[in-house]
Amino acid sequence: MPFDFVLPDLGEGITEGEIRKWLVREGDAIEEHQTILEVETDKAVVEVPSPRKGRVLKINKDIGEIAKVGEALMTIAEEGEAIQDKARVEAKKKSVSVVGVLPEEEEEILATPAVRALAKELGVKLEAIKGSGPGGSITKDDVIEASEKAKKAEDVYGVIEKIPLRGLRRTIAKNLIQSQRTTASVTGMDEADITDLWILREREKKSLQQKGIHLTFLPFFIKAVQHALTEHPLLNASVDEGKDEIITKKYYNIGIAVDTPDGLMVPVIRGVDKKTILELAKEIQELSQKARERKIKLEEMKGSTFTITNYGHFGGVFATPIINYPDVAILGTGKISEKPWVKDGQIVIRKILPLSLTFDHRVTDGVDSALFLSKVIQYLEDPALLFIESA
Repeated sequence: MPFDFVLPDLGEGITEGEIRKWLVREGDAIEEHQTILEVETDKAVVEVPSPRKGRVLKINKDIGEIAKVGEALMTIAEEGEAIQDKARVEAKKKSVSVVGVLPEEEEEILATPAVRALAKELGVKLEAIKGSGPGGSITKDDVIEASEKAKKAEDVYGVIEKIPLRGLRRTIAKNLIQSQRTTASVTGMDEADITDLWILREREKKSLQQKGIHLTFLPFFIKAVQHALTEHPLLNASVDEGKDEIITKKYYNIGIAVDTPDGLMVPVIRGVDKKTILELAKEIQELSQKARERKIKLEEMKGSTFTITNYGHFGGVFATPIINYPDVAILGTGKISEKPWVKDGQIVIRKILPLSLTFDHRVTDGVDSALFLSKVIQYLEDPALLFIESA
């Protein structure tokens, strides 16, 4: 008997996913545990395996469609069942439902599998396209042109383009709205003189490059944050709204915002207090690469207790970062620049780092957050302190 395969419970409270890619087609034979599609959730791209062996009888969801947990994705049948069911469908097509009326012949759509896949991906109906290829066949250019025409429209002022809110961008939008609705966000700003840290990094980065380690400032930022969190635990926490409880974490898992072609992702580095600067540098490299290639696993994107976002890499100075829910704080690091600075009573040119800390005012107050930010600055301005583990 044909079996309806539904979107399984993917854990982490995930209730739906977007069909990102089908790895099988109708009529394909599949094995049990074979990966059959990729689903994009609000955490990561998840590979979904088949629960049984058989043949794909019908695919119920197109690429780009949203599927709820428990909703049928496809119908799987054993080999014999698939053949019988196909025969019934063909027989139904040939039958006459009204006496004396001949069934209308369906116009055949001439398109290669690659063109059909592209049309599915772009949400274009092939039957609405007049093919420009040999014999009236539909080409990839025909599909792309139809897609562009469908997206372009006009309002009262002129031409506009409609871009579907899909994939990672849709996930980001949902998460940011949840954060803004749930937290009482306040942002404080300050600056750090990181000249000594700059000199330290410049001195070490060339020798480390020969070992395949790209030493950025981020490992130092992570360590400074971790040390400061030990003294300000309310910023290393989450809120249980159901029980009206603040849950402070005694471990330090730092999320790092990574820009990818599809949007912002936040891999998590766990147990930061147990790792050295060089170990953090290696892990940042690995996780960032996996995020950009969309090969990062779901478990590598969860469990953060605090987040750092480095928009300074793209030229930003100060900002009001949005908290990575359910964290209660996020630190934004801006563009490092040379500025006149008063040091030991003298005006000198120093390397200055802008910092923006957004925190949840439900959990802590401005004084605690300001003291935390001052402590982070202390560690960054005297990097030797980063190598002295607190008791």
